[in-house]
Amino acid sequence: MAGIYIHVPFCAKRCIYCDFYSGTDMSQKDAYVLAVCEELRLRRDYIKGESIDTIYFGGGTPSQLGSEELGRIFSAIEENYDIANCREVTIEANPDDMTKDYVEALSHLSFNRVSMGVQSFHSKDLQFLNRRHGRQQALDAVHYCRKFGIENISLDLIYGLPNQTMKEWDANLTELIDLDVSHVSAYHLIYEEGTLLYRLKDAGKISPVDEVLSESFFSSLIDRLNGAGYEHYEISNFAKPNCYSSHNSSYWKGANYIGVGPSAHSFDSDSRQWNVASLKDYIIGIKSGSPNVEVECLDDTTQYNEYIITRLRTMWGVKLSEVINSFGQESADFCLKQALPYISKGLLLYNGDEITLSRQGIFISDSIMSDLLKV
Repeated sequence: MAGIYIHVPFCAKRCIYCDFYSGTDMSQKDAYVLAVCEELRLRRDYIKGESIDTIYFGGGTPSQLGSEELGRIFSAIEENYDIANCREVTIEANPDDMTKDYVEALSHLSFNRVSMGVQSFHSKDLQFLNRRHGRQQALDAVHYCRKFGIENISLDLIYGLPNQTMKEWDANLTELIDLDVSHVSAYHLIYEEGTLLYRLKDAGKISPVDEVLSESFFSSLIDRLNGAGYEHYEISNFAKPNCYSSHNSSYWKGANYIGVGPSAHSFDSDSRQWNVASLKDYIIGIKSGSPNVEVECLDDTTQYNEYIITRLRTMWGVKLSEVINSFGQESADFCLKQALPYISKGLLLYNGDEITLSRQGIFISDSIMSDLLKV
């Protein structure tokens, strides 16, 4: 079973923290849709006939596409891929796009999951982040999804904003928990080079929160959501039982997937490839019948390292039996040897086969993963 990812590079305006490939020029939407439909046809053999388990429209802001445009892309998927057993179809959306009419249209297009970038329920946070919506629009969007039968709803939050207080963060979590959605993704604000946020920090106009407060935000997030019945199944992701993101989980479990659209990545077990991060060059490449892509062939060391990085992020962890099957006994011995110091300190948990992060280990997960990698 494989996945399809569609990258939609359009945004009504740019958030100050975002470093994903996107733009605010909507003049190429028709050409983009044509190119995506053609790429789906050109690359239908990439996943070697595997049936499609999940479809994910990400961005950018996929909800900037109208129902007719989305319908054309769905038609191209249906014509070229086996989606008879597809169980999850997700669209990322901004709350202000999710009007009653738009959500009703989505419900007729096979979407059964919506992931919305709420980020905060506080006006000052939303204004700082350059978000388009307000608190009430987020609440209304959740209501409309449920009204039209889309019960699988994921909301994104961002914490660690400059001058954010624990009181404000806890108020955000209270609003979120009261909505009782099935899935939550929560991310610490990151100052990515090239973003407006980074430039503001570099100019001394804003300052990141300190490490102690960052850890307090994360601890509160874990405690509050666990207490509300969410499972912490990946470092940044929480779900009600059996409501994990199937698409993202397939990434972490090493499933094959095809990425369509500018800057989209694909994986076929042996190699990774990605489309050019330029809408103009992407469209030109597709029109010529020769997609503008780069390819990286993955050697055993790279595949082992990716296995460690993706699996250890999740509650399912690293399984030494899988390491043996995929990379050999020597790699499993290396992994366990590197993990033992963290196991003895209670930062990793080990049951004889499975190695997982403990609650304390999550806070230093990057350094733990680094020590388990081969160089």
